[in-house]
Amino acid sequence: MIRILIADDEPMVRAGISAVLAADPDLRVVAQAADGREAVDLVQRHRPDVAVLDVRMPGTGGIEAAAEIRRTVPGTGVVMLTTFGEDEYILRSLSEGAAGFLIKSGEPEELIAGVRAVAEGAAYLSPRVAARVVAHLAADGAGARASRRSAARARVEALTARERDVLGCLGSGLSNGQIARRLGLAEGTVKAHVSSILARLGVDNRAAAAVTAHEAGIVPGLTGLPSPAARRPHEDR
Repeated sequence: MIRILIADDEPMVRAGISAVLAADPDLRVVAQAADGREAVDLVQRHRPDVAVLDVRMPGTGGIEAAAEIRRTVPGTGVVMLTTFGEDEYILRSLSEGAAGFLIKSGEPEELIAGVRAVAEGAAYLSPRVAARVVAHLAADGAGARASRRSAARARVEALTARERDVLGCLGSGLSNGQIARRLGLAEGTVKAHVSSILARLGVDNRAAAAVTAHEAGIVPGLTGLPSPAARRPHEDR
């Protein structure tokens, strides 16, 4: 059973989120909050697996709450909800430790998939959010964009070829189990690779690593580093 806290200042929104999550028998809402401060207090009390936070709430907002939750209750994954177009919040949320980011107007199935993914330790960006992240990064000036892309690629080049494979999968929002099946690895091996990737990239969560993957252009479907097929045999460990 995945235990969930919901935080939104609008009662009707909280009711709607609860109704969507109730459709999955493996999900259970254990607490609801009307603002970020209350959300932090309830997370510390109930220790849910996932906290679903609205980005903008009166008083302590979702981003500030996410940072405190990740600092004080690191076992609770954070999923952020926002309205379409609030791009400036996406990268801020990810930098504060949020593992998932969803648009409120998205499909109900995305909310369930996002909560499940974050509960399993994966990062989850809804397809629309992932597209907005890439568009936001691409919208910067050519110099800043090239500098950031160059820095990301340099950091990624420090990884082994297999770690780059795993990072590309992280950028696609896959869980350890899904990565293991896609790459034909044991799940424990994937977990070890993920830990190494986070340490080598100097980031503290999978979502931040996923952003680096997008910046470096190694997410499947994007132009990036040389194909994994070109790796040397000793790099496949």
